Amino acid sequence: MSTPADSLVDCSRVMVKNDAYGGAGAFATVDIANGELVEKGIVRVLTNCDGNENPYVFTWSDVIPNVTWACGSGCSTFYNTCEEESSNTHMVRDFANNSFVITATKDIKAGDELMHVYKSKKWRTCFGELNEEKK
Repeated sequence: MSTPADSLVDCSRVMVKNDAYGGAGAFATVDIANGELVEKGIVRVLTNCDGNENPYVFTWSDVIPNVTWACGSGCSTFYNTCEEESSNTHMVRDFANNSFVITATKDIKAGDELMHVYKSKKWRTCFGELNEEKK
């Protein structure tokens, strides 16, 4: 018999709904304490995709400029980005197993938007406007 702990994907503490930016964002459905699991999942590594143009894919390697791109499971692709001080989650990537874990970096209340700093925010062409807004 399988249990929820056996699942490769667990986004049971997260929902996706309209955000303040006119799109969709990930939001906590329950209170989550600093250090606790927010979401875990898997990715599909993509071919024939340029993540410099497509903002909806993950940076899935540490080899720049020959980056591998991936699409994440669950609610992971709906976490919006922010500055480090406003971030309340962090994603750890396991490249070997094509999986990830997102944990809380501070206490999160049910209803809070889940935000993290995109790994490639500073150098991907598609995020240029985010960096321009800071200036």
